[in-house]
Parts: sequence; structure tokens; C-alpha cells
Amino acid sequence: MKSTSKTVLGAICLGEFIGTFLLVLFGTATVAVAVLFNAHVGLLQVAVVWGIGVTLAIYATRHLSCAHLNPAVSLGMVLAGRMNLRLLPWYWLAQLAGGIAAGATVLLLFGSAIGDFEHARGIVRGAPGSVQTAMIFGEYFPHPGLAASGLGATISIAILAEALGTFLLVTMVFSLTEGCNVGRPADGLAPVFIGATVAAIISILAPLTQAGLNPARDFGPRLVAFLAGWDGVAIPGPRGGFFLVYVAAPLVGGALSAIGFRYGLQPLMDSRTTAVTGACSNGEIDMSNSADLPQIAVAAQHNQPSEGNVTVACNLVKARFGGM
Repeated sequence: MKSTSKTVLGAICLGEFIGTFLLVLFGTATVAVAVLFNAHVGLLQVAVVWGIGVTLAIYATRHLSCAHLNPAVSLGMVLAGRMNLRLLPWYWLAQLAGGIAAGATVLLLFGSAIGDFEHARGIVRGAPGSVQTAMIFGEYFPHPGLAASGLGATISIAILAEALGTFLLVTMVFSLTEGCNVGRPADGLAPVFIGATVAAIISILAPLTQAGLNPARDFGPRLVAFLAGWDGVAIPGPRGGFFLVYVAAPLVGGALSAIGFRYGLQPLMDSRTTAVTGACSNGEIDMSNSADLPQIAVAAQHNQPSEGNVTVACNLVKARFGGM
């Protein structure tokens, strides 16, 4: 029993680590090539690559964990009753580790190019002007690349933007994976639509805050930048408030989305599905269909069907995919 529990918990941590690593690697690397080499024209191209990264990361890891890949999504799953609270710290730790590893990988790949970029423009790493390269790792408000255009974003607007963006993202994750939503796409397409949602939100909010929407995506690479010499430009940032904007606000947005979905949208979906089909699963996973669950959780269900144990990790998640 204990070995099974450890196996499933290990699979969860591995899946969240790998998935978050892939997501953050795709995203921060595309920001790097945009900043250093002008490889992308406009925010839309960067947003699309972010969305593709999210989609690929979910497909790559949903058989191991529930592919949340975002602390705000994991918190939302707990508050929506889809995951046991005791699993939350493990999800968060694995996601943060994945973000740190991705940030370190980007620094390894582009460190020399970043140094050349700074030298050519007289940028002193750690000085206020080095936000132009620090933005490769963490996010800033307003978008440093657009600040010269006169766009502004106060800390209040930045907090609102991050909370709203994450609220919309988590709401779409629930809607795309809720069994009682008769309008949802086929299960295999949910990651595609989640990625498209991320791309759409980034294209709208990035001018204000670079659109973090994910505490692990921001804090992991930001910590790497801090240790690599960006110092106060990375943490707490030139305007301060990074924790409120890029960690607390997304968590609040995800929490509000989960509460609103659980007590608002989901009951409406339940009643509509019952009226149409005469029955509703309330989003419960059908244990007779192994495609509904990460494979490791199916095996765990047969060994120890206790919903209070981590061996049934994804049985506690009523979504077929955990989302970003």
C-alpha cells in the first residue's frame, strides 16, 4: 500500500515538474529570442508560442499527473472539490521546481547572447535599465518592451489584470473538462483549447503585465534571474509588488473562478444535462474508462480505493485534464 502511494505521488510530482518545465521553457525561450534577436514581430506571435507550449506540456504529462502546471489551477481544483488538499503542497513544489529548471535552462542557452545584448546597449545587469533583459525570465508592469510608447499600468491595474486573466483561464479549464458541459469539445481536444485560451489572454493583457497568469511561471525564472545578477531588478523588481501582482493575484483569480464555477456554473450545467439526458455525472470520472484518468491513478484505484489517500490522486480530480 505504502509503495503504491509513493509511486503515485512520485508520478504526480514528476508530471507536474516536467509539464511546468516544458511550459515555461517554451514561453521564456520565445521571449528570449524576441528580445535578443527580434525573432518575433508583435505580441501575437509570442502569445501563440506560449499557447502551443501549454498544449504540448499538457499532452506530454497528463498521464502522469493531472497536468495542472500552474499553482492557481491546483488551488482551484482543491476549492472546486476536485482534488484533496493534502496533494496541493506536492503540486506546488513540483511546479515551482519545474519553473526554476526552465529558467536555468534558458539562462544556459542564451546567457552568452544576453551578455552580448547588454554590452552592446550599455546595460548594467542589476541596474534599472536591465529590466530589458530581466523580462526574459520574470514579468514586469507595464511591459518593458512597450513602456516607451507611453503605456502605463499602476500596481492596482496590474493586480486586477493578473487576477482577471487567471480567473478567465481557470474558468475555461473547468468548462472544457466538466463532464456536465454538453458543449465541451472532445476530451482529446481540451488541451488545444486551453492553449488557445492562454494565447488569447496573453495577446490582450501582455501590454499591461506581460500576462503571467501562473505563479510558478513567474517566480521560478525570476529566482534564477535574481541569482544570476539581476538582483533587485528581479526581486522585488524596479516597482516592487511582484509578489502581489504575479503570485497573489493569480491565486486569488483561480480561487474565485473555482468558487464561482462550483456554486454557480456547474449546478446550471448539471440541471441542463439532467433535463436533456436524464442523468448527469456531476463531472465525476467514469472509472470504467481508463482513458478518463492518468494511467497510474487507474492502477492505484484497483489497489487502494480510499479517496483520502494520495494513491488515488486523480480520482480526487473531477476533470479529465487538470489544465495549464
